[in-house]
Amino acid sequence: MFNQSTIFLLILFLLGYFGKNQSIMVAVYVLLGLQLFRLDDKVFPYLADKGISLGVTIITIAVLVPIATGDIGFQDLLNSVKSYYAWIALAAGIFVALIAKNGLDLLANDPHLTTALVMGTILAVVFFHGVAVGPLIGAGIAYMVMKLVDSLLKFG
Repeated sequence: MFNQSTIFLLILFLLGYFGKNQSIMVAVYVLLGLQLFRLDDKVFPYLADKGISLGVTIITIAVLVPIATGDIGFQDLLNSVKSYYAWIALAAGIFVALIAKNGLDLLANDPHLTTALVMGTILAVVFFHGVAVGPLIGAGIAYMVMKLVDSLLKFG
């Protein structure tokens, strides 16, 4: 029952508890529950394969709710382009989406880096009250920095 992964998850739960991070605690609780009911062999591979995509979809749904409820309409869109903040937000959205694309490639091609990225995300969530969208963006940033370092080393 108490194998290495269970102990690791319990430590993460405690970090989430002491860091007052409900997301980490719920995530660990769900994973431990799946292990307890022996659903891990069926569900974990699916979550490992489709989890990021599902998470991005859920976040996208949450972001689009104000449009679906009518709180944001075409007039709001037209008014927003008059603001330089909106143009900055537009550029940031494009930039982050491009970074995340490279992050997916990095995670697919170098899965051993996932451990470091996940630990970085967990540390940021628990101790700095970050949001756990970090592994994908973190992988994208890591990809960009790795390419930059590779380029600098070629010239050095």
